[in-house]
Amino acid sequence: SGNYYNQGEIRKKELEQSCCVLGIPASDVTVIDHRDLPDDPAVEWDTRLLAALVLEHIEAKNINLVVTFDAGGVSGHANHISLYNAVRYKFCKLLWAGLVLLWKQNQGRCRVLVLESVNLFRKYISFLDVLISCLLPRDALFILTEEETEQAKRAMRCHRSQLLWFRQLYLLFSRYLVLNSLRLL
Repeated sequence: SGNYYNQGEIRKKELEQSCCVLGIPASDVTVIDHRDLPDDPAVEWDTRLLAALVLEHIEAKNINLVVTFDAGGVSGHANHISLYNAVRYKFCKLLWAGLVLLWKQNQGRCRVLVLESVNLFRKYISFLDVLISCLLPRDALFILTEEETEQAKRAMRCHRSQLLWFRQLYLLFSRYLVLNSLRLL
């Protein structure tokens, strides 16, 4: 629930406001508040538990595309990395076990895309990273329009409790507000 600084309720409301700015209805927002999954940048979550919760949500909502962090978690945040590990674990386990029912129900269209973590230099050169990203291998590259970038910034600003000085720099210079390179899992 984002309760690292005992701000869980505030952060839930901020998430809902942010999703509203992005056009995501509140009915599509699920906050998991599980005692074994604490919001803590130093805590690695249990892979199997998280994988089960993610799969449960995918099945309940009939989701055919999952976008998650890569093994670097974009910022090295242990919770972000745990999410990647859980999705990778569940995806690989389903394939190995031959339990591709969810994938078959969606006629093989359920995909997992992972957001590429880039080095600090590339992370903060904003739109200039388009040149580099176009030359490097990836499965998908999303380049936001100016309007979409402003919408993303408005959504980020909804998270007032998290807008520390370095996130202000993120709003100004991050390539992730302009472009995102992803690869299929």
